Amino acid sequence: MKGKVTKFRFEQMANSNVHKLYIYDDVTAYGTFNWSTLEYDESETSANYFREQLAAIPETATIELHVNSNGGSVKEGVAIYNLLKQHKAEKTCYVDGFAYSVASVICMACNKIIMGLGTSMLIHNMSMNVYGDAAMLRKCADDLDVLMESNRKIYMARAKNLTEEELQEMMDTETFLTPEQCLEYGFCDEIADYQVDQSQLSQQVMAEITQLQKQLASVQTFRQEMKQFVIEGMARTEPPTPVPPKPEPKNSEQKVLNMMSAFFNAFQKEEKNEK
Repeated sequence: MKGKVTKFRFEQMANSNVHKLYIYDDVTAYGTFNWSTLEYDESETSANYFREQLAAIPETATIELHVNSNGGSVKEGVAIYNLLKQHKAEKTCYVDGFAYSVASVICMACNKIIMGLGTSMLIHNMSMNVYGDAAMLRKCADDLDVLMESNRKIYMARAKNLTEEELQEMMDTETFLTPEQCLEYGFCDEIADYQVDQSQLSQQVMAEITQLQKQLASVQTFRQEMKQFVIEGMARTEPPTPVPPKPEPKNSEQKVLNMMSAFFNAFQKEEKNEK
């Protein structure tokens, strides 16, 4: 779509069978809200978008996954993990910045994980928004326990020098991991001494800023259009005809009225006396 920010990008290197994938934003099923169409744009970090793009990559190819993400939707992330696991291509993950929350889960699908200098992972328990009575809250807590048990299996499939009880304790306390710790626990296979491509990161930041500016301009345009619509609507509506207030009698007129009132009162009294 024209003008979209590339948050999840597929790139095939020239004259090679290597396909590069970039996840440089939150994992989500929905894109940004488009004020022009009043609908959400297609998400470039959804499982469905990932499925469509992976279908175009041959099984004999090599996939390089570059990750710099704070995580996001567990539902989408776990689906992406499984889509990668099912693909028969050789997969190498490069952690270029952050691999936090479900983004770290996606990394675990690759055959080899390489972390750059200054990078990190975050593992923690998943959470959900809940509304309901006490029974509903208890059920949601039980559901999370089941989901987390399943989620830990993904890490344990790669883990070494780490028991599931120790992993659970690390997730309970929301643990940040350095490349050295990830290497020790089996969450990465190599610590690279290469420098992260700052130009790539800068392009992503500038693209995000440009997109935010466009969204702000769209919101301002929408508000201006709504304001003009209200003004034109009010102009087309006939205002109610004002009722003129009853004029107050002048002082001279009031005196005449008072004299006539006194005269009739006196006349009525005389008629009563005669009767």
